[in-house]
Amino acid sequence: MSQVSMPLGTVIAAHGRHYLVQADELKLHCVTRGKKSDVAVGDIVEYQLTSKNQGVIEKITPRKSLLYRSDQYKSKMLAANLTQLLIVVATEPSFSDDLVSRALVASESSGIKAHIILNKIDVTESLAKAQARVGLYAKLGYPVHEVSIRENPEFTQRTLQALLAGQSTILIGQSGMGKSSLINLMIPDAEIATREISAALDTGKHTTTFTRLFQMKTDSKEATYVIDSPGFQEFGLHHLSEGMLERAFPEFLPHLGKCKFYNCHHHTEPACAVLAAVNAGEISKMRHDLFKQLVHEAAQTIGY
Repeated sequence: MSQVSMPLGTVIAAHGRHYLVQADELKLHCVTRGKKSDVAVGDIVEYQLTSKNQGVIEKITPRKSLLYRSDQYKSKMLAANLTQLLIVVATEPSFSDDLVSRALVASESSGIKAHIILNKIDVTESLAKAQARVGLYAKLGYPVHEVSIRENPEFTQRTLQALLAGQSTILIGQSGMGKSSLINLMIPDAEIATREISAALDTGKHTTTFTRLFQMKTDSKEATYVIDSPGFQEFGLHHLSEGMLERAFPEFLPHLGKCKFYNCHHHTEPACAVLAAVNAGEISKMRHDLFKQLVHEAAQTIGY
């Protein structure tokens, strides 16, 4: 007996165990069966209607990708089925290299292409310093795009439109980097949509505490999705093993397998090819220090 196929929808917002699912023209307030909360924004799900505008998520279709962060105690899914990640930094206020590098490691381990957006380049007194800092990532092969909404909104819009068209993109950045302004430039009704989503999920004033997906109109034949995430200061990667971490630093790759010991941890071991590259200036000390920190964090276990 053939199984009856259920209708499909895309999860456009999540708050706790409550989800908003876009199904054609309908926006459905959905829950999962039991206590499951493994649904992410961007997931394509099978659902069953329980009333005109409510439903139950029955199944998550296979994901192409999943981006998430984790600490010692729990994981936080950011978005599913992404094709790219835009890390928004600014000339002012100063951005965190630790957060940028952690987001890049997450993108590498998830197979998601990462770009860096240097915003507020009209703040000329801080520009050279910011350019030098993002230059480190440009040398590693990550594209850097310089924009300014205040000075050149048209150029900024064209740059981002070309970058976003046909992609499913999440924007990540600390508070104050101008991420919301970029979203509003690209999606003029984003604030109205956010209020509607907030009302539908009954999140009240906490509109910035959840991730939400917007569909953007472009000339691309492929659908264009832009996902806005809350600003956060920490990006834990406790779920990545040491082997996964060393491969998520592209500058390590030419040196892996060339150490004296096959099980080298690249910390203090003699004749380590990675450490030799650090000493030769081929790998930045800051990035190597982060690698050691991430390995240390991943090794932490919860004490009872």
